[in-house]
Amino acid sequence: MDSSVYVFVEDIRGEGMDKVLDRLTAYGAGGITVAAAYHRARDVTPHGQTRVTLRYDGTHFHPPEELFTELRLAPPIQDGAAEEPLAALREATAVRGLKLYGWTVFLHNTTLGLANPDVTVRNCFGDRGSPADLCPAHPDVRFYAEALARAVARQGVDGVVAESLHFAPFAHGYHHERCFVPLGPMDAFLLSLCFCEYCMRRATDLGVHAEVAREECARIVGGILDGDPPAQGEVTRAALTAYAGPDVVAYARARSETVTSLVSAVASAVAEEGSRLVFLDATGAHKGYSDGLPSPGLAAHDAWQLGIDLLALGDLVPSFGVLAYARDAARVADDVAAYRRSVGKDRQIRAVLRPGLPDTDSADRLAAKVRAVRAAGAQAVDFYAYGLAPFPVLDRIPEALAQTP
Repeated sequence: MDSSVYVFVEDIRGEGMDKVLDRLTAYGAGGITVAAAYHRARDVTPHGQTRVTLRYDGTHFHPPEELFTELRLAPPIQDGAAEEPLAALREATAVRGLKLYGWTVFLHNTTLGLANPDVTVRNCFGDRGSPADLCPAHPDVRFYAEALARAVARQGVDGVVAESLHFAPFAHGYHHERCFVPLGPMDAFLLSLCFCEYCMRRATDLGVHAEVAREECARIVGGILDGDPPAQGEVTRAALTAYAGPDVVAYARARSETVTSLVSAVASAVAEEGSRLVFLDATGAHKGYSDGLPSPGLAAHDAWQLGIDLLALGDLVPSFGVLAYARDAARVADDVAAYRRSVGKDRQIRAVLRPGLPDTDSADRLAAKVRAVRAAGAQAVDFYAYGLAPFPVLDRIPEALAQTP
């Protein structure tokens, strides 16, 4: 079965390429998914060159100049890109018979958002309060995403793994943020909706009363900010209709056209460059990232909240990464099975598991989850992430990959 381990360029630079690839080969992994274009982060890195690692927005390679010459937005370039770590990694993986995937963060970029606030999402109050989240409806963002996809594909990767190629939830947040207002799940969802001119125009063209939806969101969230009690319970279309009305629900649903058309363009661009797109839906991560205890709704059923229409994307995208961030093996199996039903039996499903905290407390639990996702229809199992887990945790991977359904 196909498998890979998510790896950062900093891991390879700090430990040495041969040591990292020797270790991954010993685990039984068939490939490596390297962060070709990443975002700002502060990570505890147990076996890194630095034990706390700062990451920055940008690419770990110099993109072909012609792709961005006439575009307003271009990715920042990471320090050390001139050393061409991806080219060296491509050669080394080819010699070892390993596949190489380019992990690409598309629309989460604080550097670009702060420099160009008009391309970020705009909430119902008119605030540009999420500078890291580029709006997928903005034309300049769409041109940027397609060019970035081509740039990564041209690095000779077997697949472009697309992270944040959709809308983001409000809770994704910003650095050192504060909120002392008890926002309920539905209030946070309303605050995440983008009402920039391009989103409003797209929704209006689809027959949605966009301004009515914006006013209703501002009224409801404004009431919470003024002291009204927040709504409780999961965000479902039925609950949202009762809470905010049909115009808001219609506006939320209209976002799927924006995401679907953008993903379609990116998938076509990647294919034209001789590679294939692996679409990562962040819903599973947002549901279970912090504790491995996702709310009851399956990720495939809640993906619409990020503007993701899995039924539509199943006709456009060859491969899907399912972020199965849950402690329970039955839950990750249910998530994978739901994706399989949504995208179709002929699409590749790659289940992404975390071998350690907060999802996995033992080798037996990881092995059980690998068996479960394979039985549910996953053709590949990937592990996140090499540089973030201690070696004893990573040592659980070989036994897990030896499992059969």
